[in-house]
Amino acid sequence: MNLKRLPASLAALALIATVTGTAFAQQFDDKFRQLDELLPTPTDTRTASGAPGHAYWQQRADYKIRAKLDEARHAITGNETVTYHNNSPDTLNYLWLQLDQNLFKPNSNARTSATVVSREAWARATPETGVKFDGMRTMLESRLFDGGFNITAVKDAGGAPLHYVINGTMMRIDLPQAMKPGAKLSFSVDWHYNINNQKIVHGRSGYEGFDDKNELFAIAQWFPRMAAYYDAHGWQHKQFLGAGEFTLEFGDYDVELTVPADHIVAATGELQNPGDVLSAAQRQRLDQARTAKQPVLIVTQAEAEAKEKTHAETSKTWRFRAKNVRDFAFASSRKFIWDAQGYKKDGTDALAMSFYPKEGNPLWGKYSTQAVVHTLDQYSKYSFDYPYPVAISVNFDVGGGMEYPMISFNGPRPSKDKKTGEISYSKSTKYGLIGVVIHEVGHNYFPMVVNSDERQWTWMDEGLNSFLEFLAEEAWEEKFPVQWGESRLIASYMKSQNQVPIMTNSESIVQFLNNAYAKPATALNVLRETVLGRELFDFAFREYARRWKFKRPTPADFFRTMEDASGTDLDWFWRGWFYTTDYVDVSIDGISEYTVSSRDPEIEKAWKRAQKDAQPVSITDQRNKGTLPRRLDSHPELKDFYNEHDEFTVTNKDRNKYQEAVEGLEDWEKALLKEGKHLYLVDFSNKGGLVTPLILEITLASGKKYVERVPAEIWRYNPKKVTKLIITDEPMTSLVEDPYWETADTDQSDNAWPRKATPTRLELFKSQRGGGDDMMKDFNEKLKTKDDKAKDEEKPIAK
Repeated sequence: MNLKRLPASLAALALIATVTGTAFAQQFDDKFRQLDELLPTPTDTRTASGAPGHAYWQQRADYKIRAKLDEARHAITGNETVTYHNNSPDTLNYLWLQLDQNLFKPNSNARTSATVVSREAWARATPETGVKFDGMRTMLESRLFDGGFNITAVKDAGGAPLHYVINGTMMRIDLPQAMKPGAKLSFSVDWHYNINNQKIVHGRSGYEGFDDKNELFAIAQWFPRMAAYYDAHGWQHKQFLGAGEFTLEFGDYDVELTVPADHIVAATGELQNPGDVLSAAQRQRLDQARTAKQPVLIVTQAEAEAKEKTHAETSKTWRFRAKNVRDFAFASSRKFIWDAQGYKKDGTDALAMSFYPKEGNPLWGKYSTQAVVHTLDQYSKYSFDYPYPVAISVNFDVGGGMEYPMISFNGPRPSKDKKTGEISYSKSTKYGLIGVVIHEVGHNYFPMVVNSDERQWTWMDEGLNSFLEFLAEEAWEEKFPVQWGESRLIASYMKSQNQVPIMTNSESIVQFLNNAYAKPATALNVLRETVLGRELFDFAFREYARRWKFKRPTPADFFRTMEDASGTDLDWFWRGWFYTTDYVDVSIDGISEYTVSSRDPEIEKAWKRAQKDAQPVSITDQRNKGTLPRRLDSHPELKDFYNEHDEFTVTNKDRNKYQEAVEGLEDWEKALLKEGKHLYLVDFSNKGGLVTPLILEITLASGKKYVERVPAEIWRYNPKKVTKLIITDEPMTSLVEDPYWETADTDQSDNAWPRKATPTRLELFKSQRGGGDDMMKDFNEKLKTKDDKAKDEEKPIAK
């Protein structure tokens, strides 16, 4: 660090004050330019503030569905009547429906366009990266599975057939008469399809088989659903390829599900006929659960285990109704244990429930419904009261979790030792279950109510929901092992290869979890904690949720609402985090220290003497000291005035000049000369390209430490290099940029002055002697028999 004395002229002080805005780069890249060229022009349906306009509209589709689950054949047969409401100002000549089960057809776009990651990854013969047995089975048997919808009839309200065309996962129904604005139309569809075995033909739903010869059915995307038609896109009929999820219309559902008589059914909506399908004891327990403080067992494990031993040959029909939802899903099994607990707070009055096989215990009985209640409590704080009567978590091996209105399918469960039968679960399984329940139940808010276009923008539901999941996990317990939200968790991805911007269509995303879940969740946390602060952010986020509750927002509506409600220009933030793959990497490049000259020669010459005395003693002077005879020492008569005084001696001329200088100063100018402040010019460079606030931890000579926060606008004149003026009352001994790792800075090694060593450990290994590939020895090795293997397994494990 350079230490300099600053002349105390106002011009000099003004010059230093303006150093924070350094000269423009020759090729100026304005990171703060507005998003006007990227965002759509506001309209009377979507305003410049991000709110729905006075002419906002959206379509509606009501469903009446009757379906039967054929357990033996693993198939569903159904009939639906759809009442479609054209609330748009447009005349429609045809309607589009989603046929998502067609993803499983052998010639589907998803299957025929599938690729491997790379030739190198395919060829790696290691347990970690090579092709697994189950993976190969899936690749082979998926080609043989007879999946997809079989549409047997499409009719109008009078029973006359309607012409339809199936295009992959979409079906167009041609209307004999155009549908005018404000009109509604009813039609029916009959269909059936085979249900995929989730362990072999992977999907978002299917059935799971167990060793006891029973099965668990988790059924979704199971009926032809109306595609969305909306102002910003028209018909959303992009093919379903598996990654981009669903864009749907709200409506009321009346659904009857006929299943084996010994099955328990969990579904979207409220059960309408408990007297037909539940015992008196189960109905009594369900009533008790509504006001219980802990989960109440509606179906006990003993009751579920008794059902596992006998398969009913008769059936029962469960009837559910759901109001103002965008989809319907259900789960059915005789293996289900069922517990429930009511949750009532402010405008929320819901029954939190979990359905799980005995293989889920003890983990599920302890945590699942508790996590559902916790989710409703936390998410409502940051958005709106939960609007539905039930919230359900179902244990199904879906490889994580999957969400639908009021119901979600969640995978983690304990493991059972094949030899001892001991049941246990790891820490990652426990917190994985709590986290996935929070995440999937949380989807009821985004996108089940704030109804974004998932087929187009995965981050608008997954990213926002992952952010709220992070907040809810933080409220579960201290040091919850969160998987996203914290900046330090995303830093390595931010600098990785093969990235695409967050604002990339769902089907074109690479590094899917990091891009659509982790990065937007982290961005929102940075926005909340570092850019806006909690108060401004929380108000704006709640306003977005309130504005777009039961409506369909676009990215522009989110960006504009957050700016409008926070009163902050955030275009630089959206541009950097969402539209680029720039990353944060700020470096402290240099520091110079200045103090203001008092002009008093007594002070200034003493300061200069101290600076010279602080310089290192030359090696020559060190070696001469005490060893080299000096003539002046033996002849003191040679000394004169200059041997008694040096250049730092104060003269009367110095004193007269000082008096003349201060006589013309005003009192405030004299006071400024005696201020004694320490001024530091600190050079920062932006290596990663993503502009960011600076969080500066300053430590002073006395040991005092404090944090100074500098907004991102410091980079507005030059996004690559800036010089910041820091003023302190005493000398600064250290400076750390981003001390709490809150900005996702990808390289912390250049964030400190003085530089800090990076601690690590060096592993030492024994030298390996002899050939590692001894074919002769391997050839002569004794061939193990079954008895030998059994003896090996019986040997105690060394501890």
